[in-house]
Amino acid sequence: MTMKLFRTILLGTTILMGVGATPAFAQDREARDPDEIVVTATRRAISIQDVPINISAVGAEQLARNRIDDVRDLADFTPGMTISDTGPGSTGTIVLRGLNASDTDASGASYDNALGMYLGEIPLYYDFKLLDLNRVETLLGPQGTLYGLGTLAGAIRNIPNRPNTNAFEGEAHGRFYGKGHSGKAGYQLDGVINIPIIRDHVAFRSATGYFYDPGFIDYSLLLQEPGVSLPQPSGPDGVSDADYAANLTSRKDLNFEKTFTTRNQLLVQFSEDLKVNFTYAYQQTRTDGGQYNSNGVLGTGKYESGARYMEPVKRRAHLGSMEVNANIADIADLVATTAYTDVRNARMADNTDLLLDLDYGYETFPAFSSYNESVNRRKQFNQEVRFVSRHGGPLNWVIGGFYNEQKLKTDYREILPNHPWVQFGTQPNPDEVEYASYTKSKVTEKAIFGEGTFRVTPAWQVTAGLRYFHYSSDILGRATTPLLGDNPNTPDVVENPVSPYDLKPAGGDSKKSGWVWKFNTSYNVTPDVMVYATYSKGYRIGGPNAVAPCILPLNPNVQNVCALPNEQQYGPDTTKNAEIGIRTQLFDRKLTFNFNVFQIKWSGIQVASATLNGIVGITVNGGKAKSEGFEASFQLKPVQGLSIQGTYSYVNARLTQDVPAIIAVNDPAGSYPSDPIQLDALSGDRLPGSAKNSGSLGATYTHPFMDGNIVADWTATYRGNVVTRLGWDRAYGDKLPGYVLHRASLAYETERYSLGLFANNIFDKYAVASVANDRSRVGLNDGVLLRYYKRTVINPRTFGVEMRFKY
Repeated sequence: MTMKLFRTILLGTTILMGVGATPAFAQDREARDPDEIVVTATRRAISIQDVPINISAVGAEQLARNRIDDVRDLADFTPGMTISDTGPGSTGTIVLRGLNASDTDASGASYDNALGMYLGEIPLYYDFKLLDLNRVETLLGPQGTLYGLGTLAGAIRNIPNRPNTNAFEGEAHGRFYGKGHSGKAGYQLDGVINIPIIRDHVAFRSATGYFYDPGFIDYSLLLQEPGVSLPQPSGPDGVSDADYAANLTSRKDLNFEKTFTTRNQLLVQFSEDLKVNFTYAYQQTRTDGGQYNSNGVLGTGKYESGARYMEPVKRRAHLGSMEVNANIADIADLVATTAYTDVRNARMADNTDLLLDLDYGYETFPAFSSYNESVNRRKQFNQEVRFVSRHGGPLNWVIGGFYNEQKLKTDYREILPNHPWVQFGTQPNPDEVEYASYTKSKVTEKAIFGEGTFRVTPAWQVTAGLRYFHYSSDILGRATTPLLGDNPNTPDVVENPVSPYDLKPAGGDSKKSGWVWKFNTSYNVTPDVMVYATYSKGYRIGGPNAVAPCILPLNPNVQNVCALPNEQQYGPDTTKNAEIGIRTQLFDRKLTFNFNVFQIKWSGIQVASATLNGIVGITVNGGKAKSEGFEASFQLKPVQGLSIQGTYSYVNARLTQDVPAIIAVNDPAGSYPSDPIQLDALSGDRLPGSAKNSGSLGATYTHPFMDGNIVADWTATYRGNVVTRLGWDRAYGDKLPGYVLHRASLAYETERYSLGLFANNIFDKYAVASVANDRSRVGLNDGVLLRYYKRTVINPRTFGVEMRFKY
């Protein structure tokens, strides 16, 4: 479908819907309680208790009081969500309702299209700090008939406060704290300013902050001089003091975080019926190490990494957008959004264990070590046009169109410092590059979506939605192995090139179209009791694997690290979600209780695998799974000033179909050289990365004092056990134990300022959140002890003081 045809269909469909619409039944009700959160998940501003779908929301007050700084902190207060905090080097791995089939990872993820993450109306998978937000909404289940970005598992929407055209506003906030197992203090400084430039018409609002977290992971086995110093100077059983002094060094607290963030909005309000909001957001994060330990290798401790190199990460994001809101003749509200985002991640990591695991024989050089350098840059342009009816009558409707173009460029190099090429018979190069590759890919998605709601009676509504999507995916790239030499039979090869850009690129493409749908109904038994049911289909588009394509025919006498034609692309996967729920407010609204049960059937699962040549990580499709369970939340206000709230979720996510030869392990485990084999995933295998049981329980007490209130808050959160890979019990994976954490605060608050004390992880609980690789890769290779297996650990006890001033 060409862009011109897409726009023509969108315009024509919009005109037809506008002409054929009938009056809506009534205006949506406002929140009935000053503490109740108003959400816009259905594209209309209504109380969360009136929303007939599965949604949870965290308001501005709870975000501040529980120190929820970014998406990593959100799972503690959102039923059905599991997030493993893998540190500042990535956004982290987010799993909704168990819909994940890939191994856990110690360094997290910087992109995942199983769910939609929004900043305002802009889809962007990035952990922007949660400054100056009105609320965070989480929708569980497929979202494709109300949102431009189609999603498989759900959506997280960060809703910012908008500029105020009528008053100056400002806020300054500071947090200063100490952290267990760390040698420095941490701090956060941020502020908000709102300036009405032309009263009632133009206003500017900016939220800016700097975050410094001191870190707590020490790198205690760093090489003094790569390629010269011995990484394992005393052998595999330990390191003597003399050998340590001659070869190794240490650095403390390398998983620190330094983040600068800013979000700036300019609102131009021509009238109440026409508003344009311009947004520019920027965030940059730096760290020098991962948030994982090395499981005791060479005597390392719970908060120590055994990496031979520092592992710095620098990542940043730019976001620019324009949002138009217009009332079209009281028939519909128009929301048109255009956005451009640019995300860049640059990192360096210890690569030694990968080459040991591949068993190329480099370990026979006593000073052998390796590191890799990678840079990936994701540029995204998207447009969404949405019309929301406002004409009254029993029929309400939403219809829209979506266009998204995403370009990804990845550069990767593996370096072998001081490699003895004469001894190995390899070919030297001045940069000491062992392997280098690049890929360039582009994914374009177009969609038309919409849904209509008909009120059969004042208490009963029925909703149906539909979405048509089409996407195309292209990839090209190349790889080179300068030390080992490239395929001499390939005519376009520059003689032993160091750079893959010296080679003629190879590539491939794919495309796919389809439909998704949604049916929903709700009935208000009383004004305070609503039951609802939803049956919907979700999907996730396919795309390219960031691996250089193979040049065929392959030469069996050289190293081939590449993707075969059937490994270059992966296809979409789909879900069918059925759920019923109830939302209630009881005992004169002193008790709010929400509950739902769900079942999700997942087909064509996208799951991590590896290429046949070079064992490079890729995504493939295979198998079916099912996730079913329930989610509950409540808030109780038994007496004046006291609020007790809690959440609980149960998620049973497992395969329902055997998937042959998809789990990679070493055979025999722990010994080298070994032959990599692929085990079968079996029906009944638990899906990795999510907790089967999770919940929270908290209490807030507010007592008037002088000109303000004393506010005491305590919350306990529970994350149940998590398995790290499919077939974990036979595939050398782990079942990570569950844990309970406690946090508390005590503050004095007035309308103008607040001052308080706080503590997170009060009892300094040590727990593992995720792991990298598996236990079949733990062992010796020619006398060299592998450090491949890593365990990500949670943040230790943090305690400090917090101040806030408003004007």
